[in-house]
Amino acid sequence: MHDENEPDERERVANLLGATALAITDDLLSAPAAASRLSMSAAAALIVLRADPGVSVTELGRRVGLTQSAAVRMVDGLERDTLVERRRGIGNWTGVHPTAKGRRTAAQLLTSRTSRLTGLLDGLGEPEVRDLGALLATLLDGLYQGSGGPADRMCRLCDRTACTPDGVECPVGAAERAAARADHG
Repeated sequence: MHDENEPDERERVANLLGATALAITDDLLSAPAAASRLSMSAAAALIVLRADPGVSVTELGRRVGLTQSAAVRMVDGLERDTLVERRRGIGNWTGVHPTAKGRRTAAQLLTSRTSRLTGLLDGLGEPEVRDLGALLATLLDGLYQGSGGPADRMCRLCDRTACTPDGVECPVGAAERAAARADHG
């Protein structure tokens, strides 16, 4: 008999998931500062620019969750630190590009993140890692569907090469494409 005041297994697992997510987040939030003295937004911006150089300041801010004015200040700081440069394009378009130093810093940030996260998996066997991967893909799909994206915001700290080895589809990108197909009917 289940006592209605006792949490059921679903509530227990949800609580464990919350504790795990918070612990991982705390660890990952401290990693950029320790590795590079960058804010989380600046670290995310370098990782975004590594994968997609040349986006505008406004678009970069959108992807890392900053207002336009905050994004300008962040890019100004990254430019002062010689991590990015603004390049004039056609018309009034100005793209933000990582410098060689910025690309190296982004690579170091991703290496630090990957090292921390793979360390968490060390206690799991290969079947458990595969199962966890499938479960995480399902959770990410649900998170995307629940929030409506945008995918590039959800994936702002992703190592895209690690996410899609050997043609494996990114679960967030797949959710975004499925939502677009459903919208266009």
